[in-house]
Amino acid sequence: MVSLIIQLTNNIRHKETVMPAWLTLLAGDRLIEYNVCKIGDVLTQVKAFSKELLVIVLSTLVIFLLVQIFFVGRAVVVGSSMEPNLHNDQRILVNKVAYAFSEPKRGDIIVFTPPHTPSSDNDLIKRIIGLPGETVEMKDGVVYIHQSDGTVLTLDEHEYIDGPSMSYSISSEIPPENYFVLGDNRNNSSDSRSGWTVSRDVIHGKAWFSIWPLSEWGSVLNFNYALP
Repeated sequence: MVSLIIQLTNNIRHKETVMPAWLTLLAGDRLIEYNVCKIGDVLTQVKAFSKELLVIVLSTLVIFLLVQIFFVGRAVVVGSSMEPNLHNDQRILVNKVAYAFSEPKRGDIIVFTPPHTPSSDNDLIKRIIGLPGETVEMKDGVVYIHQSDGTVLTLDEHEYIDGPSMSYSISSEIPPENYFVLGDNRNNSSDSRSGWTVSRDVIHGKAWFSIWPLSEWGSVLNFNYALP
């Protein structure tokens, strides 16, 4: 019986297996000491892994917060003014650094604080139509851009506008660092036709990606016009 226990003990030492409780008691203090050492090794490994995991989680959280603060924001579409491209209660990501090294472009969908609004609680989402120094006219459902050199551009908007727009008499010249914006749902949108423009310093970013609902998952339709 004793020789059997000694043989099992030797096998355990080499194969590093766990013995049943009744054999552990029979094997004596040496085997108990051996198992305690193995448990200690396991606990050391678990602690090391836990520390590494904690560092990874904290690093990921810090990176996520930095991205949220400085690079990417979120916005919720309120109302139907951007139909048929953006819908009420749709969630989108906003590129906060889109205009850090370039100017806003005609066709961009932007998120901004509207004039005479003290906070960003009521941010609007509209499409840039007119650039600084231009005037805008809408006639028979067509948008015309009058540039400072006398050139008149006709916007082809059939890719993102469902129905014809109401006519709109020519606007005042758009001030420097300001933009004339319109909703895609032209007949149901409060926008620059009310007499205001959007200053660059209240633009929070460019609409970038739709994340909710899942049926609308994908890039937001910013548009590049084929203009001279």
